[in-house]
Amino acid sequence: MPAVPFDSIIAPARERNGMTMRKLLGLGIALAVLAAIMMVPVGGGTMTPGSSAPRVQAMDLSAFPATPPKAGLRLLFIHHSCGGHLFADSGERSGENCIYTTHPNGGGLRGLLVAQGYEVHEASYGSAIGEKTDIFDWPPKFAGMMEEILACDGQDKAYAGGQRNDIVAFKSCYPNSDFTGLGAPPGNPAGPELTVWNAKAAYAALLPEFAKHPGVLFVCLTAPPIVAGKLPPEPLWKSLARAVLKREREKPATSGPLAREFNNWLVAADGWLKDYSGKNVVVFDYYDILTAEGRSDYAEFPTGGGGNSHPSAEGNAKAARAFVPFLNQAARRAGF
Repeated sequence: MPAVPFDSIIAPARERNGMTMRKLLGLGIALAVLAAIMMVPVGGGTMTPGSSAPRVQAMDLSAFPATPPKAGLRLLFIHHSCGGHLFADSGERSGENCIYTTHPNGGGLRGLLVAQGYEVHEASYGSAIGEKTDIFDWPPKFAGMMEEILACDGQDKAYAGGQRNDIVAFKSCYPNSDFTGLGAPPGNPAGPELTVWNAKAAYAALLPEFAKHPGVLFVCLTAPPIVAGKLPPEPLWKSLARAVLKREREKPATSGPLAREFNNWLVAADGWLKDYSGKNVVVFDYYDILTAEGRSDYAEFPTGGGGNSHPSAEGNAKAARAFVPFLNQAARRAGF
């Protein structure tokens, strides 16, 4: 058998091995690049709010004039930051304990009320009356501190001459729109979980206390809405896998529709006040105004570039303009 040159055997093998190594190296680089790409987060953005309960018709006060009632009615507003902004004039921040003279988010309500003849007083941070304003704080506050509230000239200071407030307005802040679920009836007025049924139970517990003081007008302002949540980014491989499997991305739980449902119950004729015979309790739907009357279930007048639930000056000014005739009519209905 004739001898076969060694190079004629080894050269093709070397060539094949070289090609294999180049292919493996190229494949390795491609896999590394693909792995890096797949770790890039994608898919962030505003989450879909989901279905909302329809808006409802609030208490009809149209039978009562929107002109000012008698002058000198004493009004106490119990609030935290959003309420302080609503009351303040627009301008550089001036004030403390969320009782502001001016604020960049100012809506100017204090000045509008004074112009209507009301005598305005406030309680907020730094006072026992104003320190706690969450939904589950209201029942023990009004049950245990009603006399101090009615005599409050500002913070924890009482009127020197023994006067009493004719109107008490109270408002929880926007975290009280971040509901965790519906809960179960009849609910617990002490919470602590912020479910719709627990919140309903807390407000139901207020009515017997308000009924004891028929000569005082109690004005509930619904809590402001929160900004819509954000979908967190996800790795590209998850997006690709969902596309292949034709699966929609799972959305985080939404609280906006729950906030709408609760506030609908507060304002509706067949809701919170349906069995209350007195005319000394009303609800101003601050929440609805700040959702642009139902454009969504979330804050439509946010601050901080859209990421802060504190309402803007525009939103607060809109609410302030609506509050004045509402209060005048509610005061007339209450007999002032």
